[in-house]
Amino acid sequence: QEAAKYEKKVMVLDFVTPTPLGNSWGLGGTCVNVGCIPKKLMHQAALLGQALQDSRKFGWQFTEEVKHNWMTMTESVQNYIGSLNWGYRVALREKKVTYENAYGEFVGPHTVKKKSDKYKAQYILLVVSNFLYFFSPLFFFFSDDLFSLPYCPGKTLVVGASYVALECAGFLAGLGLDVTVMVRSILLRGFDQDIANKIGEYMEEHGINFIREFVPIKVGLKWTDVCVPLATELVSFTVAMVVVHRHSNTWRKNLFSVCVCLDRRLTGKIPVSDEEQTNVPYIYAVGDILQDKLELTPVAIQAGRLLVQRLYAGATSKCDYVNVPTTVFTPLEYGACGYSEEAAVEKFGEENIEVYHSHFWPLEWTVPSRDNNKCYAKIICNIQDSERVIGFHVLGPNAGEVTQGFAAAIKCGLTKEQLDSTIGIHPVCAEVCT
Repeated sequence: QEAAKYEKKVMVLDFVTPTPLGNSWGLGGTCVNVGCIPKKLMHQAALLGQALQDSRKFGWQFTEEVKHNWMTMTESVQNYIGSLNWGYRVALREKKVTYENAYGEFVGPHTVKKKSDKYKAQYILLVVSNFLYFFSPLFFFFSDDLFSLPYCPGKTLVVGASYVALECAGFLAGLGLDVTVMVRSILLRGFDQDIANKIGEYMEEHGINFIREFVPIKVGLKWTDVCVPLATELVSFTVAMVVVHRHSNTWRKNLFSVCVCLDRRLTGKIPVSDEEQTNVPYIYAVGDILQDKLELTPVAIQAGRLLVQRLYAGATSKCDYVNVPTTVFTPLEYGACGYSEEAAVEKFGEENIEVYHSHFWPLEWTVPSRDNNKCYAKIICNIQDSERVIGFHVLGPNAGEVTQGFAAAIKCGLTKEQLDSTIGIHPVCAEVCT
């Protein structure tokens, strides 16, 4: 769409390989269809359940049994996603972008093949997603399947400890299901580990079981349940959901035919310059397939827009891959921007950083008397640079809304002194950072 603004002739090739259960989806990518959008809506469903419990202390009275209907939720979520799919299709049509629901691969310089048709382009931009390493669909389903699952999953084993795994485990438990998370090593790899461990503790306190330092080695059916051996113990679940690391979907693109270099670690990731250019001058890449970059939709959108503006409008701005705000929608939401404490120590040295932190209790949680001092904020500062804020982390309600504003300040060079001189809004969670 950005390239079309400059009256360029643009084609989009977009194809979704169905999951082993046969699920596919419409235009808009992972985020819209099986990522950010449905997961936050289902997270909201879980928060509403908690709000119902809190409401009695605020004077609300209701006597009828309150229960959750899985099908009503999934139908509502899928209807909304369908409207987004349609909106993207209309937007491309209005901007005269040719859309093809087809798989593309390279067949030569500047040339991509779709089925039996070949197309030449001045520039080619790779924005393919990562894909799941598929286990046997007889025993497992995947997070991609969860958001349109035609039945309530019941007692669930979640295999993995990424943000997607913990988010799914969190809202499933919030809907009243029995949930177990199987963790190979650590929670939320790549995020601040102090925060990650606090999230794990909070989830365990709220009834989610964690099996640590285990991976599934064998599964079998016992009646209708999935049975997973843990050492000498056989544990039974209604379903098991795999949410493990995805691999870059670049191998089938025939990139070798045009000599595009891939990551030497055999991840399928593509190394690029700071202008998203591969080693082949006319081929660019943005998004999840970039080596050592963040796998976040808004990052891909920003990088793509700035790339096109450099190509066609004489712009010079490049994507900032460091000061990127994001939120993990676990039951206790986690907002982050900048360096984790571990990354800050590695880059600047422990003697050159100062960490300020505080627990806090949201006012709206005081009346129902729950989770006192479970919320947490941490500011990481670079001592050698006037205590400039290089890392921002907050655990609490509406963490994304809180983090978004501080992210803009961090990009402007926010210092601890400026934070201290900022008047807080009382009584809100964000005032703990001022």
